[in-house]
Amino acid sequence: MTSTTLFYILIGIIIINFIIDKILSSLNAKHFNDVLPSGLEDVYDEEEYKKSQAYKATNHRFSNITSTFSLLLTLAFFYLDGFEYVDNIARAYSTNNIVIALIFFGIIMLASDIITTPFSYYKTFVIEEKFGFNKTTVKLFILDKVKGWLMLIIVGGGILALILWFYESTGTNFWLYAWALVTVFSVFMNMFYSKLIVPLFNKQTPLEDGDLRTKIGAYAKTVGFKLDKIFVIDGSKRSTKANAYFSGFGREKRVTLYDTLIKDLDDEEIVAVLAHEVGHYKRKHIIFNLFASVLLTGLTFYILSLLISNPLLSSALGVATSSFHIGLIAFGLLYSPISEITGLIMNVFSRKFEYQADNYAKNTYAGEPLISSLKKLSKNSLSNLTPHPAYVFMHYSHPTLLERIKNLRA
Repeated sequence: MTSTTLFYILIGIIIINFIIDKILSSLNAKHFNDVLPSGLEDVYDEEEYKKSQAYKATNHRFSNITSTFSLLLTLAFFYLDGFEYVDNIARAYSTNNIVIALIFFGIIMLASDIITTPFSYYKTFVIEEKFGFNKTTVKLFILDKVKGWLMLIIVGGGILALILWFYESTGTNFWLYAWALVTVFSVFMNMFYSKLIVPLFNKQTPLEDGDLRTKIGAYAKTVGFKLDKIFVIDGSKRSTKANAYFSGFGREKRVTLYDTLIKDLDDEEIVAVLAHEVGHYKRKHIIFNLFASVLLTGLTFYILSLLISNPLLSSALGVATSSFHIGLIAFGLLYSPISEITGLIMNVFSRKFEYQADNYAKNTYAGEPLISSLKKLSKNSLSNLTPHPAYVFMHYSHPTLLERIKNLRA
């Protein structure tokens, strides 16, 4: 295989991914105006359903614009030898391979973020604002950007530097050390993300004593689940959309409820949502997902170790000097079809796990309050209740609302 052949293979992968995504999005969009199926008629009234249809159509058009812009920009970068240009800039500042790689990725990611920031701004302050979701201020938007950059520099840069150091120190065996590093980091983040990272962006406060906490405590006791750490997060400072999630293990396990969730749902519905989250923990879904992620990371690093030393990867991107960071870009594109397949498999498991967690909530608490909570959350986020099956299969990590309700009432 020549570098030219590999170049066109990479271009082909990019274009095929774009075409598949557009076909699926178009199929999905054709169902935006479907009549609500039996069992979901009470989610929206006529005016609300028209609003949800307009929201879906607006996001679909905006997605088409941003993805097409991204495709054209990427293709232009490839054909104009953009990688060689950035690589030359990085090499002008240092001869150390680790420093060169950090500068290279720093330029790529910073430039990408700057270019896409107007789209992100429009999405937040025009689309989300128009449909009543946005609560973010311009100041908060900018602060989130700056904090995100700092996190990327410190955490992302640190991990990349260590992986490069492993590569230079151990050669093709670097994948074992890189795998161990990412595994330790993943476990650590699962344990302490809510304690260390979330406070940088949101305020978390313990759920106050009262009827809700009493009901949650009573339910937890019935299923033998020790739950002392229940926190409320100020999600309302960015959006009206609601959420809840479970994190950590052992003494670090905690449930986090968005303040918007507490506002939108009654106590019985919140306990039902919590029962669903406890179901994930009891059925060991969190452990499974972490274990699967670790295995997939190991597989990725192993395949990377087999290819990264091949100069063909760098030359395919127009860079004469073979280097780890250029090879990593090419590898990422080559690996994307495999990543799509593993993502599909994980989505199949995820949808199965959602059914299991729903069943756990139904059997240990009640199904109807969970159904009513799912309907309210779907309504308040203007969710698509009539997605195309192919789009669901490719992109949904959760079953559709209709499927979940049918399961809960079975």
